[in-house]
Amino acid sequence: MIRSCKLSLCLSRSGCPVSEEEPEEWLPEVKEKTKGRGRLKKDEAAEKKPAVKRAAKPKEPKPKAVRKPRAPRATKVKKAVDEKKEDEKNEGIVPQVESLHEVKCCLMLENVSAANCCVFQRQSFSMDQAFSISTATTGVLLGEEPSSSKPTSMVKKEEPEDDFTFDEPAQKKQKTITAPQGRPIKLKSGNSLGDELQMTWDLIKVLAEKSGVKEWVCSNIVNLLRDENTIPFIVRYRKELINHMDADAVRDVQLVLEELCSVAKKSQSITQTLKKEGVLTSELEQALQNCRSADDLDHVYAPYKKGSKLTKARRAKQLGLEAAALALLHSPQTLDLHSWIKPNTEGLSTLEEVSTGVEQILADMIAKDGETLTYVRSLCDRSNVTLQSTVSKTALKEQQQTDQKSKPKDISKFSLYSEFSCNIQRIQHHQTLAINRGENLKILSVKVNIPDWVKTDFCRWCVSVRWRPQGFARPELMKILNAAVEDSYKRLIMPLLCRGYRTKLTTSAEKESIAMFVRNLRQRLLMCPVRGRVILGVDPGYRHGCKLAILSPTSQILHTDVVYLHGSGRNREADKLRHLMLEYSCQTVVIGNGTACRETEAFFADLIKNGFFRPLDVSYCITSEAGASIYSVSPEAVKEMPDLDPNLRSAVSIGRRVQDPLAELVKIAPKHIGIGTYQHDVSQSLLKAALDGVVQECVSFVGVDINICSETLMRHVAGLNAGRARSIVEWREKNGPFLNREQLKLVKGLGPKSFQQCAGFVRINPESILITNSSHYGSGGSADSTAAVKPAAKKSKAKTSSSISNHPNPLDQTCIHPESYGIAMRFLSQIGGSLDQLGSAELRQQVESSVRRSGLEALAQYLNTSAETLQLIVDGLTQPPGFDIRQDFEQADFKQGIVSMGDLHEGMVLTGRVENTALFGAFVDIGVGRSGLIPKRYITLEKLPVDKRRRSLALGPGERVEVRVMDVDLQRNRICLDLIRVLR
Repeated sequence: MIRSCKLSLCLSRSGCPVSEEEPEEWLPEVKEKTKGRGRLKKDEAAEKKPAVKRAAKPKEPKPKAVRKPRAPRATKVKKAVDEKKEDEKNEGIVPQVESLHEVKCCLMLENVSAANCCVFQRQSFSMDQAFSISTATTGVLLGEEPSSSKPTSMVKKEEPEDDFTFDEPAQKKQKTITAPQGRPIKLKSGNSLGDELQMTWDLIKVLAEKSGVKEWVCSNIVNLLRDENTIPFIVRYRKELINHMDADAVRDVQLVLEELCSVAKKSQSITQTLKKEGVLTSELEQALQNCRSADDLDHVYAPYKKGSKLTKARRAKQLGLEAAALALLHSPQTLDLHSWIKPNTEGLSTLEEVSTGVEQILADMIAKDGETLTYVRSLCDRSNVTLQSTVSKTALKEQQQTDQKSKPKDISKFSLYSEFSCNIQRIQHHQTLAINRGENLKILSVKVNIPDWVKTDFCRWCVSVRWRPQGFARPELMKILNAAVEDSYKRLIMPLLCRGYRTKLTTSAEKESIAMFVRNLRQRLLMCPVRGRVILGVDPGYRHGCKLAILSPTSQILHTDVVYLHGSGRNREADKLRHLMLEYSCQTVVIGNGTACRETEAFFADLIKNGFFRPLDVSYCITSEAGASIYSVSPEAVKEMPDLDPNLRSAVSIGRRVQDPLAELVKIAPKHIGIGTYQHDVSQSLLKAALDGVVQECVSFVGVDINICSETLMRHVAGLNAGRARSIVEWREKNGPFLNREQLKLVKGLGPKSFQQCAGFVRINPESILITNSSHYGSGGSADSTAAVKPAAKKSKAKTSSSISNHPNPLDQTCIHPESYGIAMRFLSQIGGSLDQLGSAELRQQVESSVRRSGLEALAQYLNTSAETLQLIVDGLTQPPGFDIRQDFEQADFKQGIVSMGDLHEGMVLTGRVENTALFGAFVDIGVGRSGLIPKRYITLEKLPVDKRRRSLALGPGERVEVRVMDVDLQRNRICLDLIRVLR
């Protein structure tokens, strides 16, 4: 029906094929008929205003208004659509009908010959437009008039937010073989964000310049983010629109976009403030709209801030000297400074005061001139600008006062920066952060040094080129101009440059530091889970003993206890351990890496070596316990384990971190997981946003089983939040397990946008349905599943149970998005496969054979979709059930004879696991209770696998490495290592 509607629309417009050179826009006329009827009448009446006025008095206008829409011409419909879009804009509804590029399609009907084929421009739809098309299948055809008894108010009540249709996914199918990776696919937007910002610069161009991303990609990202799409959804299901960028790159563009929007918003706020104060001039407004950074805004706004002293230039302007300053530049031969002297007026009483006032006005003009600032910055770029730090006088004074009660500042921690100087182009990010920390603690004094020749060259250029008087200027006037240039550079421009350099260095260091946090956290979260094993979690300790928690393969707590392995009764405690492990058939021990870790490890290693646990084949590994103690006293832990001692909760957390790292670590704030250095020296808001984004990305890409995952894990899925996750859990508890993704539409508070964003990341596994059904309904759980749909469907007229199936869909186990199910079924039909074969070797062979024979691009064109979408479908169909993207788990490999730093010597070769990475190197756990550092200079390209050479540091937590001991400093408790190779 949809195809026939499109064909009839094409034929009604032209009656002939439309050429590619002159594409004709395809208008959603069905939507116009079904939804915008009230507006159409009103708008058309307004359009014919003169005619209506003449006929309004003698005749009733109602029949005309009713009769007009019956047979609208194409031009009128087009105007009505444009007017409707304007109405939607005024009502806050952003139209989503967007055309990216032309696709030639040929529709053939049974009774129409090939010669009557119509080639038309295909245009994809968002969820809102897809709803309007779907109404066509229920009887509303092109040009058909609905019943006049149907009130207009009923049409208005139809909310586009209640539409869950994905038959024609938004923006998705606009990417075809005609626009492969690297070619622009412009996603046009009805409202330009750049226009809303009201700045003189173009948002997309500046965004592309600052982020280093192509303009068409930046434009698409802006539109996608404005449409409330999450980054995981964009990266997985809109690859063609972002040129296959990864999540980190998209997040970087998002941060730059937010920064630019913040600058624009602040600029508008300042403009309004100055306007109210009556000091806003057109030049000042233009200067504010030219600003591209917060520093530029502060520079322009600083003289006008409330509470600040009246600047020298503003005082001189109030005295009326601005005209004299302008005359010096434009007509110096006519300027007589003596005529400006007023003996009884302060600031104008002498020639010297008049000259000083003119000088100050000129200095202010020079400092705010864009061309002047550009030139001086270009000079600095060619010079050796350095950052210098020394011990502050305050810190030295406090250190000398021995009788001071307060603890003196620890200057020794910053000994590397007590006499430090480095070119700003070569300074390392960790050095910048360390210097900033020292400055904040008032231990270091920091300044930026700009060479003197920059000032000389700048002053010469200003006097002879940019600010040269237009005419002959007497020596006394040139003296004023020279003094103004020097004063402007020293008092205004140089501080601006120094602030700019400090801000740029800090921003760059923070960005790289946060990127390091992100990589560490992602690698920590994506460690592969250990499934199907009973786990013994051990939280080691001395005085309070080692806390134990035995966990089932599904993370249920089977037993908790405390043993004292480092006291006199260790043999008795060993027997107790053996009894517990035999009773619960536990063969895997997980030891936290905190206090007494190495001693506990040596204890278990000795027992295993002597065959103490036979017939069990026991093995152990060490895992990070960072944040376990914080989690053990958190409200979530109390709610989850109310009757358990906090110390025992830590042991449970340690064991679960190996069973499913992602599910356990999301319960802990990222900053407590121990994922980097300088976490307190970077912007906390940016750090939290980045880390929360990574957690969402990891949880979404791994996927969650909606029927068994915890509420805490679920709230990190893209499109969900704490409230929606709680509603899903409540629905699950009330109605039993979800049988398919469609039933998510029945959850309270989960609208079409949320469903679109989260649907591809949730899984409906048949095994979980059976387990949850049996526990919820007993033996007859599935029989009540249909009843579960009915009460939920009554809460909204748009959410009707009739359109939602109660039967499981095998595609719900895959990464394929529901909007692509139709394409997936057509692809299966084409290759002769079925859903019963999902993940089987037979189906994999059929898919690979078809792709190899026809090519992915050709198949995508045939199925009328993009190559990226088809690749996702191929992956979803061929991946085995329960496929997990996480890495294979590897047991930590420690030398059993190495348990302390005293056992190390220079040149020794060891294996270990990367525990953490920083901007200056990687920390490796080599089994001696203290991590060794591989300095950044030793992590060279030739030592790394090929797939890791593109990353800045190339190592991340959990990776096994072979290292050589370079130096052991027992006094400072430091170990220096050299990287030999990364173990695979």
